[in-house]
Amino acid sequence: MNADAIIERCRELVSQPLGAVAEQWKAQHPGGKAVAVYPVWAPAEIIHAAGMLPLSLLGGGTSVELTHADARFQSFVCSVAKSSLELGFQGQVKGVDGFVYSNICDVARNLSSIYQRNFQDVFVEYLHLPQNSTSACVATYCAGELRRLAEGFQRAFGLSVTPTALGKSIDTYNALRARLRALYAFRIEEPQKLSTPDMYVVLRAASLVPPEEGIAWLDTLLAELPQRSARPRDRLRVVIEGAFCEQPPLGLLEVVEEAGCYVVEDDLMLGWRWFTSDVGGEGDPFERLGAAYVNQAVPSSTRHEGREHRSEGLIEKVRRSKAQAVIFMPAKFCEPALFDYVLMRQGLERAGIPHMLVEFEEKMWTFERTRNEIETFVESMMFD
Repeated sequence: MNADAIIERCRELVSQPLGAVAEQWKAQHPGGKAVAVYPVWAPAEIIHAAGMLPLSLLGGGTSVELTHADARFQSFVCSVAKSSLELGFQGQVKGVDGFVYSNICDVARNLSSIYQRNFQDVFVEYLHLPQNSTSACVATYCAGELRRLAEGFQRAFGLSVTPTALGKSIDTYNALRARLRALYAFRIEEPQKLSTPDMYVVLRAASLVPPEEGIAWLDTLLAELPQRSARPRDRLRVVIEGAFCEQPPLGLLEVVEEAGCYVVEDDLMLGWRWFTSDVGGEGDPFERLGAAYVNQAVPSSTRHEGREHRSEGLIEKVRRSKAQAVIFMPAKFCEPALFDYVLMRQGLERAGIPHMLVEFEEKMWTFERTRNEIETFVESMMFD
């Protein structure tokens, strides 16, 4: 496939129910298992090393109406949790054999037990990920949680995670993430050659196929996209921040571009982009993943770094991507993002970096007000 065909394939893939994606893969791999991971971080290497298909669980978007999940949650809970549960009630994840949740926030902390109570025929595991990165024992603790997950796969599916298999999976995902970093670097330099919606569907589709297939897609894109003919436009270069868990509607990303922006960096789809560099290649693979989670993690509102002001990682991202402004895009009722917004705003103001706030929810379908707000912001920057 060429680049255009790959992007079209990715669009088609992300529009399918997660269960259908799993069933298609299992039809080609008789006896295979598929395990979905709730954002923000995905222990995909562990799942892959067990011979299973890792999938990203990102809610239902605009594809489901909440007819059952509302009764299981408070009214002020983010929509990605509700729609993820609703997928189970509506049978849209039938074919997915297991689900892995973690303590990225209070809602996710409780979602795993709610899911297990309502759907007792599937494997559900909850990872107690370390939130404080400054403890001397935190990497060892994280490795222990990953071993516990592997043991759960052994008990539930009879599939073992050997050190050799995990080492190979780490190498495979290192290769995938290296190509994703290269794609981001390309977009920073030539954003006119890859639209934000196209970039996003590629990222999301890469979390729905085996990593080897994703690597092949990305190799083609990295080879062909630089050859595209596209004239740079007079647009505002922005970073999107705050959409790390619940994913914004594709229509909202389209509006950001149509309003006059090039999105040159973001925190979308962190599950498959969590490590900032390759996981180290020496020693026990569980220990290597645990150390990488602690020392090579993307700055995120879902964990306490404790080593520098929360805004420093964002400011570095702005400068590295040569952005001119930041659009905070948190989901409604997302406490980690909204709490951090105050600290990040203070840091950006001290650094003299313009910013604006745009809240969203999964089932958002009209964007005219948002379009007007972004257009006004862009015009104030471009024509001041």
